[in-house]
Amino acid sequence: MKYRFMLALAAIVFCGESFAQTEDYQFASIELLFEQQVGAKVLPVIYSKLGLTISIVPMPGKRAQREAASGHKDGEIMRIWSYGKENPNLIRIPTPYYQLETMAFVHKDNHIVLTSQADLSKYSLLKVRGVKHTNIITADLRNVFDYNNTQTMMLALHDSPSSIALTNTSDGLYAIKKLNIDYVKALPPALATLDLYHYVNQKHAALVPRLDAVIKTMKQSGELDKLLRNAEAEVLASLGD
Repeated sequence: MKYRFMLALAAIVFCGESFAQTEDYQFASIELLFEQQVGAKVLPVIYSKLGLTISIVPMPGKRAQREAASGHKDGEIMRIWSYGKENPNLIRIPTPYYQLETMAFVHKDNHIVLTSQADLSKYSLLKVRGVKHTNIITADLRNVFDYNNTQTMMLALHDSPSSIALTNTSDGLYAIKKLNIDYVKALPPALATLDLYHYVNQKHAALVPRLDAVIKTMKQSGELDKLLRNAEAEVLASLGD
């Protein structure tokens, strides 16, 4: 009897501790991407304005989409506008809170000149699997190769110097710095500039106007821009850890 009592007591304590540590919401992010790491620092501050806490789980892009759309996660921390059209179970917070550029990266000895997106069809293209803005820009093109993350993609340019790697400008520069490589360069101007939005699963529709109001207020006051710049600096500083 005493043994069963102790087990029951331990279970109550364990459940109490688990409950105390549970966040209000849990969101998916795409692992290793620079912009997603920035969003993971800023989004908790946005939710804190509503008195809410969140946790963020990095994972591959396609898995993040499945987890958010199915409701296993409460949404995704940031995606582009068209992501909402592809995933009707997810609701886009109307006001974007960050931005990305689709940039071409090439081997420094490569003399490629891109005058428009149409020129991409002439080359072998590298991109990170599950990232929507590079999926869109390479749609219907041949010779497109997926990589698990930006770093392996950038390393591939060493042995494939005639290829073009596509990613967000900041993400590409972050990977180059992290890898400490000098044979890859950006090829401006950006091929596209896209706003980034927070998405919640449709079961949390009541959050949408509240979050949108917070983001608008933070934008107008300048607080959001300051948070983003600080978050960018922190992610870059983490390379020295």
